[in-house]
Amino acid sequence: MSDAAGRVTGPFPIRPADLAPLNELFSDAFSERYRRDGMSGVRVPPLNPAIWRFAIESAGEGAMLWRDGLGRIAAFNLAHVSGTEGWMGPLAVREELQGRGIGRTIVRAAIERLRAAGCRVIGLETMPRTMDNIGFYAGLGFVPGHLTVTLTLEGTPATDARPPLLSAHTEAERTAIIAEAAALAGDVKDGSDYSREIACTLRHALGDMVLLRDARGALRGFALFHDAPLVEGRSREEIRVLKLVLAETAAMSAMAEALAAQARRSGALRVAVRVQGEYPAAFRALVARGAHVRWTDLRMTLTGFDDVPAATGVVLSNWEI
Repeated sequence: MSDAAGRVTGPFPIRPADLAPLNELFSDAFSERYRRDGMSGVRVPPLNPAIWRFAIESAGEGAMLWRDGLGRIAAFNLAHVSGTEGWMGPLAVREELQGRGIGRTIVRAAIERLRAAGCRVIGLETMPRTMDNIGFYAGLGFVPGHLTVTLTLEGTPATDARPPLLSAHTEAERTAIIAEAAALAGDVKDGSDYSREIACTLRHALGDMVLLRDARGALRGFALFHDAPLVEGRSREEIRVLKLVLAETAAMSAMAEALAAQARRSGALRVAVRVQGEYPAAFRALVARGAHVRWTDLRMTLTGFDDVPAATGVVLSNWEI
């Protein structure tokens, strides 16, 4: 490797022209991670470019990359802010540049961004079987918490009963509902606000938001989901819940029913919900309805910036794109 290729500078903002090489680096780095974990047959495909555009826009100034001396992307990290909740990912370093301290640089840069934004929670998720990753993040001050368990529910046959969606409202009504959702999220868990992700999802036509209201019409829950394929060119097999907020845990069954119905409405077979281990009652409600466990991730938070679950109700926040 030439001296120029080995010199890395940044961070720089991620631009539209960076999307293709960024996607390639992502695919190569994560495929190599699986290979080192003994899963040599796993090849992580490039993501749907629309998903990247959503992630970059929702991260804003937290969408960062580093370049080598030849101008090629050497590493990247996306630091996301939702109210006072901050998390990073995906992040990766080009394989031949690993072991040079670049990983520590990009994680510390994200920490600085999130702290400057006033985040009270700073975290990430990694594969629970990957000892190297866990040890790496531990050396930067992160501590392991609960598992995040991905469960899937089979879609239910379409009926005349349509789950109420944000997109069914006028532009003015949507603005008011997004504000209503922010107020509910903040009431259930202080500092939570997913307005940016909701607006970006609608703007990029990636999905929608299911609304739960009580008999008086008050918003008691919502679930932001994406139904665009995660991988470009793939069929729409499942819808993925990014954020789910409920005023009462008992409403989990009703939300699960609405999401299962929406899966078929979206032309998908199932719905995927990532449940943080801090919400065992929500987990039990989904399993009781027939959900299957598909994957696990380990949630880690920076010391002093721990994630505290809602005292009442449920707040499920996906820390992946």
